[in-house]
Amino acid sequence: MRVHQPETIEMTVPAKSEFVGVVRLTVSGIANRLGYTYDDIEDIKIAVAEACTNVVDHAYDEGGTMGLSFHLYEDRMEIIVTDQGQSFDMDAFRESLGPIDGSKPIQDLKEGGLGLFLINTLMDKVEMKEDSGVVLAMTKFLQRDEVDNRVDGISATQTEQR
Repeated sequence: MRVHQPETIEMTVPAKSEFVGVVRLTVSGIANRLGYTYDDIEDIKIAVAEACTNVVDHAYDEGGTMGLSFHLYEDRMEIIVTDQGQSFDMDAFRESLGPIDGSKPIQDLKEGGLGLFLINTLMDKVEMKEDSGVVLAMTKFLQRDEVDNRVDGISATQTEQR
């Protein structure tokens, strides 16, 4: 079996809230080009926006950048969000959150951590590493339809029926 090298797209943007929308538009375009469904594209956009918002809110006291790389495979997209800001103790943070209890009113939920919960829920695989900053790797697998689509969007089956 031959392993194909992924195509990679990289970008660096200021760690400012006004650039989160730029990243959302970028990942939406890439995911659309790869053939993700509308729902999967929305999930990816939310997860990436949450990851970027965490960088904006927590990584730097002032200034700084966030790096993004999109690794495009035939069956998945891996998105890596990095910063060179303040890292934190991930295990202690997760422990302090505890499980989310759906029976409690929303006002009683602990503040913080909802973004990481969303990322873990919306993406197929999530890994986080602390080094000099934080590296968050998110993977979304591509669910292909059983009907192959041609470039013009008309399936081969539809063409044969005409």
